[in-house]
Amino acid sequence: MKKYLILVFFICTSAFAQSDIDINDLNWLPDSHSFWVNENNNLKVYDVDQLDKHTTILTQKQLSESGFSGEIEGIVWNAAKTKVLLYTNSKKVWRANTRGDYWFFDLATGKGRKLGKNLEESSLMFAKFSPDNENVAYVSKHNIYLENLQTEKVTALTTDGTDKIINGTFDWVYEEELSARDGFRWSPDGKSIAFWRVDASATKFHLMINNTDSLYPVVVPVEYPKAGERPSSVKIGTIDITSLQTNWLNIPGEPDNNYLARMQWLTNQSVMVVQLNRNQNQATIYNCDTKSGTAKVVYQEAAAGWIDVFDVSSGVYDGFPCHFVDNGKAFLWSSDADGWMHIYKISMDGKKKELITTANFDAYFMAYNDKTKTIYYESSPTDATQRYLYETNLNSKKTKRVTPDAFDGTNKYRFSTDAMYARHLNSSINRDYNIRLVALSGHKKILPKEADTFQAPRRNYSLEKFKVTTVDGIEMDGIMAKPLDFDPSKKYPVFFYVYGEPMGAVANDTPYFYSLIAPLIPKGYIGIAMDNRGTPVMKGTQWRKSIYKNIGIINTHDQAMAAKEVIKWNFIDADRVAIHGWSGGGAVTLNLMFQYPEIYKTGIAISAVVDQRFYDNIYTERYMGLPEGNEATYKKASPVTYAKNLKGNLLYIHGTGDDNVHYKNAEVLINELIKYDKMFDLMIYPNRSHDIDEGEGTTKHLMDTFVRYIEKNCPPGAK
Repeated sequence: MKKYLILVFFICTSAFAQSDIDINDLNWLPDSHSFWVNENNNLKVYDVDQLDKHTTILTQKQLSESGFSGEIEGIVWNAAKTKVLLYTNSKKVWRANTRGDYWFFDLATGKGRKLGKNLEESSLMFAKFSPDNENVAYVSKHNIYLENLQTEKVTALTTDGTDKIINGTFDWVYEEELSARDGFRWSPDGKSIAFWRVDASATKFHLMINNTDSLYPVVVPVEYPKAGERPSSVKIGTIDITSLQTNWLNIPGEPDNNYLARMQWLTNQSVMVVQLNRNQNQATIYNCDTKSGTAKVVYQEAAAGWIDVFDVSSGVYDGFPCHFVDNGKAFLWSSDADGWMHIYKISMDGKKKELITTANFDAYFMAYNDKTKTIYYESSPTDATQRYLYETNLNSKKTKRVTPDAFDGTNKYRFSTDAMYARHLNSSINRDYNIRLVALSGHKKILPKEADTFQAPRRNYSLEKFKVTTVDGIEMDGIMAKPLDFDPSKKYPVFFYVYGEPMGAVANDTPYFYSLIAPLIPKGYIGIAMDNRGTPVMKGTQWRKSIYKNIGIINTHDQAMAAKEVIKWNFIDADRVAIHGWSGGGAVTLNLMFQYPEIYKTGIAISAVVDQRFYDNIYTERYMGLPEGNEATYKKASPVTYAKNLKGNLLYIHGTGDDNVHYKNAEVLINELIKYDKMFDLMIYPNRSHDIDEGEGTTKHLMDTFVRYIEKNCPPGAK
């Protein structure tokens, strides 16, 4: 429900004096370990093996002479690295800024021009070169276009695109819940394009009202299939760019009752497609012939809970889930069917399945080096709050930890496209962010040349980790924030921050606490964040999948039972207990306030799902099953069911322009609280989206509202 949790983000300002490279601006080129950086619209390319040299591929002067005047927000390279597309002037499409303008530049001449000149400004999406370097394809207004780089001729490859017929990209729910945005792929020979076509004609609109931007209200429709509603009808076709003929893949299953989650070319005449069934507890991988449309099953897997096509724990959401090895004769596939997330090698005929990572801990695939046959993955065998890089050789199965012992805590890597080098980010609750460029072989440091310095975090509170065991015998990890003048002989108010659903963890070994609560800590609060069963932490399948058909139930129970243990601590004031969460965490906050009023005295819930039926079908049905046949579970999971039990101080916050968790949730909750004469406080942000960050002054106002409410109803300070 809320994938991208609002945290205190860092800005790393370290630069490398020797080569004058800002590591934050390091962006890897395709199929290499070269990277580009942007220095005031002067684009430079470095090779890791020769960092004392660089090539300036485009200068600010060349950009200006071509008419380019925007901010460079991204670069798309051709395979030969002789031409680029510059992405600029982007606009938000639901979550991300995925539409904008693209400029083509020939690096040999330094000259460029804007693509799609006759199309609407900031309407181009996912532009990419053909493998033969002759054309660029992109999406605009739900149609796919081809632009010849020599003649500048623009050809519409699809012409039926509308608000309901979507070619080359996706509807709201595919983007939000399957991380599917870029909806077309060039064939290896550049003669065909495979693409998704979404027919949302039968998908109902959720209508939002914009009351602020014009004299009369404007209706904003969002294609939004709610739990129990059928998905949009989706199919995959291939377009011959010469004849403009489209062949459709004949993938079994109703197109409006299954999900075509991922797709990738195998050869010039075959495409691999990953299909999920409606319940998302069965994944089928097909090898599809693009001429005949025939779809042959390569591999199929079923699960008692659900199957992900992305790794929530590692934060890798996009990309094809099958990584090809053995010269295309096999692929790597991740599965937690045996109780741990493991990596398997599966032959292309589907007849042989080999377990590669065999240890009894989770292994989340990150990268593969084809030259050394090394599989890199993220693991943390002994501490689920941390992250480390491991490797296993595909052939020998030899396994070792790559991250050195000195880098205790959380380690994140951004790999070069050949998986030989990586940008390494290390941090912990006691160590500020430290960023380095390393060779993965031996984890050898490349930059900066200076010795590593591990600095204390720049904050005005302390952090520590703890574990708490509930009355049910469930051990939960937690992070605790304390004021610097903490006195264990006194009692402090405690403020719990909660998320608790399968799309995010909050008890992470990182240097800063949750941004809305952090300013309160120095004033005399204890901040607590804990991860219940069902959160995507590295504790195995049983831990993660226990929340299946239990969202709003098992997570609420675990959080309450853990809180009961926390408030027994001598320095916690059990009469001053506050709770806050956003989106899915907002739903947990409401459930805790309504079901456990003896624990939680004050709560702030933001943009909460108050009834599971109101949220989208892909997310809700993945974790809760379809409403049909599970009505009692849906009711038991929903906060509105228990609203009549409110006793404490509740502030509810929502944006009326929320396309994710609709403002409808607020009004249904408000009506229920009114019905039972329950007093509460309310803050509505007109026309703000799910993140409530649009408009001048909004972020500060939200923060001030938050802090003032807590200080009033849960007074700070030790007693």
